[in-house]
Amino acid sequence: MVSSERLVAIVSPDSAPIKRIISEAKDRGLLIDATYGRKTRAVVVTDSDHVILSAITPQAIGGHLEKEDGRK
Repeated sequence: MVSSERLVAIVSPDSAPIKRIISEAKDRGLLIDATYGRKTRAVVVTDSDHVILSAITPQAIGGHLEKEDGRK
């Protein structure tokens, strides 16, 4: 679990800049792979520069955040 207050961005892993962010986080030891061997569908960036790989889509994560905030 990650506190929603610590999130900076939730993005798709397909673009070259995001792939570069993932590679740099891996080199610095700040990459957390939470995919459990499944395809990466979202990349979560935190304010501590940790990068989390998720098998859940960015839209689904955003939906969970909206429910948490009582928006939906």
